[in-house]
Amino acid sequence: MTEEIRWGVVGPGRIAEKVVADFAVVEGARAVAVASRSLDRAQDFAGRHGIERAHGSYADILADPDVDVLYVATPHPQHHAVSLAALRAGKALLVEKAFTATVAGATEVADLSRQTGVFAMEAMWTRFQPAVVRLRELVAEGAVGEVRSVQADLGVQRDFDPTDRLFARELGGGALLDLGVYVVSFAQMLLGDPDTVTATGSTFETGVDAEVSLLLGWADGRSATLMTSLRNALPGQARVFGTAGWIDVLPRFHHPQTIVLHRDGAEPEEITLPQLGAGYAHELAEVGECLRAGRRESAVMPLADTLAVQRVLEDAAGQLGVSFAEDATVL
Repeated sequence: MTEEIRWGVVGPGRIAEKVVADFAVVEGARAVAVASRSLDRAQDFAGRHGIERAHGSYADILADPDVDVLYVATPHPQHHAVSLAALRAGKALLVEKAFTATVAGATEVADLSRQTGVFAMEAMWTRFQPAVVRLRELVAEGAVGEVRSVQADLGVQRDFDPTDRLFARELGGGALLDLGVYVVSFAQMLLGDPDTVTATGSTFETGVDAEVSLLLGWADGRSATLMTSLRNALPGQARVFGTAGWIDVLPRFHHPQTIVLHRDGAEPEEITLPQLGAGYAHELAEVGECLRAGRRESAVMPLADTLAVQRVLEDAAGQLGVSFAEDATVL
């Protein structure tokens, strides 16, 4: 692995536009190639972001010898096929959340990563935000005692449009895979893998989930109450409740700057830790550090956690009668 990590971008969409700007503030990271199934779109993205090479197919970027790691930002059902092909080509992976459209697909990618020894990580930027890193340190130090419950919500109001990816089942639309992944991952990060999942909500006429409320349960009585929605805006706040206090994660919790520690018998303590760049820089830096150190997984966002979150999302979707499939035709 060279000192400079050379990145390729797969899928120059809305999220990639934001993420690629943060390469400028990550030492030793450079975006050198971009791929789209439309060469014109790839060339436009490359030109606007100063990227050297534009590929008109995903297969072409997989064969690019000057790319060390791929950032995969296609619609969810396309992650599976692209990731498997990338791992077989020896390309390390940072895959947008949700990691895949199905548990089976996520398991296959994780298994191949482990078999080949090629690094793969879900792009759950929340876990790398400085304020969230500090929250985890406070929890580990026992600042709020034993964590017994987590609350979190994340929702936006979107007018229904059957032509938009967010509402298309074949593109992995719906609230759960786009927004629910954040609340579930946050709870799993603090409480571990739940024993029970109870979901209620509604669906759009295209067959994807519109809004979901989740109750996750653990055998020892711990719980998480979570909400996600495309029907209505939600505050985007989280709270972590312990036996000796609680921590507020101020909106929006999935990329916060401020947390407030409430210890029993003490005045609230506000802690503000701004992000580097737009906040995506931290996950990019984590990938670089892992690759240079020869690590096959991130300790902060391990594949086991990704699989646990996918299981919750699939269970919840199934309770609403929603199901997804991987897209095997993308390549």
